[in-house]
Amino acid sequence: MSQATFLNRQALHLHPDPARVVVRRFGPSPDPRDMQPSDRLRANHIVSRVMGLDHEAAADLLAEVLENFKGRHRNLLERFEARAAEMEEVFAAHGEFTKTQRQLIGSYFLHEYSFEAAALFNPSIVSHPDQTGAPPGGRRFVLSVRAVGEGHISSLTFRSGTIAADGSLSVDPTSRLATIATLRNRMARLDGDDVEVVFAPDGDISERVIFPITASQSNGIEDARFVGFEEDGQTVFRATYTAYNGKAIRSELIETTDFLSFRMSPLRGSAAVNKGMALFPRKIGGRYAMIARQDNENLYLVYSDDLLNWDGGVAILKPRFPWEFIQIGTCGSPIELDEGWLLFTHGVGPVRRYAIGAVLLDKQDPSRVLARSREPLVRPEPSEREGYVPNVVYTCGAMRHNEQIVLPYAVSDTYCNFATIRIDALMQALSPLGADEANEFRQDNRRRKGA
Repeated sequence: MSQATFLNRQALHLHPDPARVVVRRFGPSPDPRDMQPSDRLRANHIVSRVMGLDHEAAADLLAEVLENFKGRHRNLLERFEARAAEMEEVFAAHGEFTKTQRQLIGSYFLHEYSFEAAALFNPSIVSHPDQTGAPPGGRRFVLSVRAVGEGHISSLTFRSGTIAADGSLSVDPTSRLATIATLRNRMARLDGDDVEVVFAPDGDISERVIFPITASQSNGIEDARFVGFEEDGQTVFRATYTAYNGKAIRSELIETTDFLSFRMSPLRGSAAVNKGMALFPRKIGGRYAMIARQDNENLYLVYSDDLLNWDGGVAILKPRFPWEFIQIGTCGSPIELDEGWLLFTHGVGPVRRYAIGAVLLDKQDPSRVLARSREPLVRPEPSEREGYVPNVVYTCGAMRHNEQIVLPYAVSDTYCNFATIRIDALMQALSPLGADEANEFRQDNRRRKGA
């Protein structure tokens, strides 16, 4: 079945906007463990120069700074104060500061950063926790998006929008302003910090930016795969993502109930060593379940009792068709249908072309693959091949709405597009898994257990 039969690409795009900026730390880290003696010395030189200004000159300079950046940020004076407070240890030798001096000094240790100047891509989509104003038969959604700015640093940002009863989509206007989350709590652990971050409730969801905050995330928070997880009568929105420090990666978990406060924790265990873990939206057999790629090539089903520790697993999918010969991976969390668990996958083929396919897993035993796509469902169209990384279409999560799948996806690691897919037509496009292929997977897993 051809793409045109069941895939409806919508005339809706999200492009990166270099005019959207945040203020972020410039200069020494507030963590004494990360502060070098040369950083401390330079910071004290800057403070001494500011302290050398008389009161009137300092007040005039602060007023000029505020006028220059007027309308570009919320609560800029509070940001200056917060940055100064972070650096109390550095400033201790300088004695008492006036309020104007503190605010002015704080401004010298911040800079503007265009967090989506290079790309806005790899989206995932979930139902909005607040359905106020949703259209009849439709719903509101939250889109998580990976933003990339100078230095190829990735952060996590959000958009909201609406799905109408007929599946047509609209994205709410994006705020001109943007703000990095505030650190509320940090708990140091041997294998990395657990952190809680929070946003003020008065800003639009599109203003919220979760920027790298721990050492493991220092060069990026990449490819969050959000899913609404039903547990104890409550929906908790959880996502696995890749933390990157410039040299090494690891999988981490972020969770929220309201998209205002978030907790971020490292994942542990032998199954959490690679990119692309995707959490099932509910427990299976009383345990948490995850699709993961442990070996840069195949997909595994892994179970856990506590969400943070992931060991073992059984291989359930490996590259089989030419469009995925290099590797396969997850494209978001499985979606529960009457027919089974629908899992979107990506495959990498000739000339490193990324395409999107799908598989159907048994609802009671997701290690059983019932059907899979022999050809890509979405592949780069001629108009979608150019960008930051050419020849790539990719998604971090789709959502069911009535009898359709809403599939946001990235184009060449640059911007986002949207499509809808009829579930009945998609089921027809998947090829049942033959007995020989199913036996091959069972034999592979027996060999692994024997080893």
